[in-house]
Amino acid sequence: MAKRKQSKGSRGSNKNLSEEVIAKFQQRADVTATASGLLYRVIEQADGVVPGMQDNVKVHQRIKLGDGSVIDDTYKKGLPEEYAVSEAIEGLQEGFQLMNTGARFEFVIPPELAWGKRGNSGAIGPNAVMIVDVRLVAVE
Repeated sequence: MAKRKQSKGSRGSNKNLSEEVIAKFQQRADVTATASGLLYRVIEQADGVVPGMQDNVKVHQRIKLGDGSVIDDTYKKGLPEEYAVSEAIEGLQEGFQLMNTGARFEFVIPPELAWGKRGNSGAIGPNAVMIVDVRLVAVE
C-alpha cells in the first residue's frame, strides 16, 4: 500500500507548537487579541483606507509557520500579492479590516482562523499556527 504524502508536521506536534507560539506572543506588551483569538501587533500605523470584505487588497506579506519556516515572502520577491479580502483565510479577513492602507501589522493566526485541523495539503500542516507580517499596500 502506498504511503500518503504528509503535509508539514503532525496534528499533535503542530497543536503543541501552535499553543506555545500563541502563548509566547500574547506575553508581549504591544499585542492585542480580538474576540476570535486573532493576535496582532502594529509595526507601522497609517491613515489610509480600511478595506471591507468586498474589496481587493494589494499586500506585501511574509508568512511563517510556528517553527519559523517561511511559506511565502513577497517582500523578498519584490512583488505584492493581490486578492479579494473574502478569499483570504478567516484570520486575514479579520486582520485586513483592522488595517489602514500603508499600515504594517504582524498577525499570529491560530489554526482555527487559518487552515484548521486539515491543513492545506501542502506546506501548511494540520493545526498549524501562522505568523504573517503584512503591509497593506493598496485597497481597490
